[in-house]
Amino acid sequence: MDFTVAICTFNGAKRLPNVLDRLQEQVSTDFLWEIILIDNASTDDTATIIRSYQDGWRLSAPLRYCVEPKQGLTYARRCAFEAAKSGIIGFLDDDNWPDSQWVSNAYSFSCKYPEAGAYGSYIYPIFESEPPPGFDRISFYFALRTEEAVYCYNDRYRYQFRKLFPPGAGIVIRKSAWLDSVPQEQAIVGVKGASLSTKSEDVELLSYLFYKGYQIWHNPMMKIGHYIPHDRLQVDYLKRFFQGIGYSRYITRMQAYGKFHQLFLIPFYLIIDIVKIVNFYLKNYRLINSDIVITAEWQLLRSIPLGIVLYLKKLAGSPYNRGKYVHK
Repeated sequence: MDFTVAICTFNGAKRLPNVLDRLQEQVSTDFLWEIILIDNASTDDTATIIRSYQDGWRLSAPLRYCVEPKQGLTYARRCAFEAAKSGIIGFLDDDNWPDSQWVSNAYSFSCKYPEAGAYGSYIYPIFESEPPPGFDRISFYFALRTEEAVYCYNDRYRYQFRKLFPPGAGIVIRKSAWLDSVPQEQAIVGVKGASLSTKSEDVELLSYLFYKGYQIWHNPMMKIGHYIPHDRLQVDYLKRFFQGIGYSRYITRMQAYGKFHQLFLIPFYLIIDIVKIVNFYLKNYRLINSDIVITAEWQLLRSIPLGIVLYLKKLAGSPYNRGKYVHK
């Protein structure tokens, strides 16, 4: 098998048809590929929908169905890696709408750049309703990437303090790089059912590859529409969403450092975070409860220091420490 498409889903019965219909419209796929659906303990009609598609499946690429009973996106992705019959796995979320050449462009990129451990897609928004004013300031967190040029993240961020990586939506990962870099248990479980208590599992996963020396790329030829429903632009969802990102920030920050250095860097980062919080509040306090985007930014900033507790808990109770993992 040359290429695997993996779709991790929880209660995706209403969303999956949009993804599967588009996968049946793929062109230029003159290679062996497969599709795996990983059901992360759904409680809706996800299994029924998948079985109905399997019964009427018209592609030569097989449509396979797996269940991962342990909830958490990292567990669902691990299930995909273990089930995949190819060495190149492309991940789609159940709200991603790939264009007709996404699969062919994803596979051809792996052949053209064999040194790439992972590479991300060009992702544009499909809004159910108009986004709020100022949404561009937070659009990065919604897995949107619309840069037209091919580039390597390693070259762009080699000497920068802050490192950004492609989102997990539309990411393609070489299985050998994952086996060589990612621990058996990630520190961040990620989206767990309907819970957003911790996020940034994509950043943690790709950081393992990055610090192991694997190249990470952006491939604008792999185009995906990201469907963003109305409820994900409401204040209650945004507050939970950005709280989860903030709580995970210290874990992803510290991946670049050994355990000894991590403990000394906490006060340094904490001072920076407090200064940012104070400056933001003084500038925007009149709008925090009336401007949705400012409310989201405020929730993110004030959640980051609270993530120290989660970071210390993971540090003490898990094998989390960069460079000391062996996948079994």
